[in-house]
Amino acid sequence: MRPIFSRENGTRRICRSSRFTDSNSGFMTDWLATAIVITTFLPSTLLIAKKSRAANPGETGNQAAAVDSTEFKSLFDGETLRGWEGDKKWFTVRDKTIVAGSATEAIPHNYFLCSEKTYRDFELIVEAKLVGKGDNAGVQFRTKRIPNDTEVIGYQADIGFFANGTCWGALYDESRRRKFLAEDQEKAQKAVKRGQWNELRIVAKGDHIQIFLNGVQTVDYTEQDPEIEKDGVIALQVHAGPQLEAIYRNVRIREL
Repeated sequence: MRPIFSRENGTRRICRSSRFTDSNSGFMTDWLATAIVITTFLPSTLLIAKKSRAANPGETGNQAAAVDSTEFKSLFDGETLRGWEGDKKWFTVRDKTIVAGSATEAIPHNYFLCSEKTYRDFELIVEAKLVGKGDNAGVQFRTKRIPNDTEVIGYQADIGFFANGTCWGALYDESRRRKFLAEDQEKAQKAVKRGQWNELRIVAKGDHIQIFLNGVQTVDYTEQDPEIEKDGVIALQVHAGPQLEAIYRNVRIREL
């Protein structure tokens, strides 16, 4: 008997009888049904497999990285401080990095290099390391300068160490509540690489703030105070204290 075609939920389906009048017709029926299945479904199967491979970053390698990188905008051109404002005595460009502080002088105040543009909801990635006797810096966001002062006010993704641990990856409220709002000491101490480059990733969307240190989440914070402003500048800090170079590179942002 010939294959009978029907539609089930909009999909083409082959219905075959298992009873034949003779062996030849059964063979031909099986062969014909198989050929129809192959020609009908194989092209779409190959197309689905192709799409699946393209959607898998692990299989596309550099291509996937290139697509992701286009979503971010660099905030530092590697040569100048264009797009930033701050005291040029304490912020310089060296070897495609922003160097905050001094290797030879004590740092009398907290100093901040601020972006000229303000940002609200975003994903920010910064790589940083500390070199010298000093041990504290930070990446500000949703921040504003305090008039006639070197200080700023706003959130900070903290950078640094203290006697019994680290503040890398903690969320600090600079010049406002003046306290850590969220941190995970155990995760941060495992993730941080002393004396090496460390990556901070900050995601701020509405009241929700997340911080990741070298890919490990150290902060998942929801702001409860409706009066806290949700936009402001990005700023790179060097903390007052002994000689210190807080070095920053690959500063990039994706607005959400």
